[in-house]
Amino acid sequence: MRALPIAVSALTALVATLTLTACDDGGSGDKGGEKADNSASPARSSAGSTACKADQVGQEVAASEAPAAGDTGSVSVTLTNRSGADCTLEGFPRVDLTAGGTSWTLDPEEDAQPEKLTLKADETTAFTITYVRGPAGDANKGAAVTTVKFGLPGAGVDLSFPWKYGEVALRSASEPDASVGPLQRAGD
Repeated sequence: MRALPIAVSALTALVATLTLTACDDGGSGDKGGEKADNSASPARSSAGSTACKADQVGQEVAASEAPAAGDTGSVSVTLTNRSGADCTLEGFPRVDLTAGGTSWTLDPEEDAQPEKLTLKADETTAFTITYVRGPAGDANKGAAVTTVKFGLPGAGVDLSFPWKYGEVALRSASEPDASVGPLQRAGD
């Protein structure tokens, strides 16, 4: 069965809504859900503002997995401010996919416009990885990704989660058929 194309913004909103609905169960029974609830004091930039840091957020991962080679899927990562204070984010997260000894940094979605977000304690934001599923067992056309590592704009600490959503198609040996969306307020 092939997935019907859906506008990326509508898909992002749907995945974010489903992720927020699933957050109340603490991750139990959440297919593909991974949590990291790390706490630390807020970090101040040289301008005196507080930037959100990766080690100050909880993460929740949900996916709309691409069912077959050539289909498009998405993985939504919802981040919750656990710093105990307001923090700000603006831009795209840096996202790296890793398969064996190879790593690829994803390009931002074309024409996506990031917004500056101020998150109060326990508020959420999300970003989405959109990918095309590659064929299984063909290393020239698909990458058997095992891990996703990501960092927030301006943050030095990375978070990661296991990739369980099938091979990622390759446009070339150095370019996966995948992109990352901007950080957006979850639930809007």
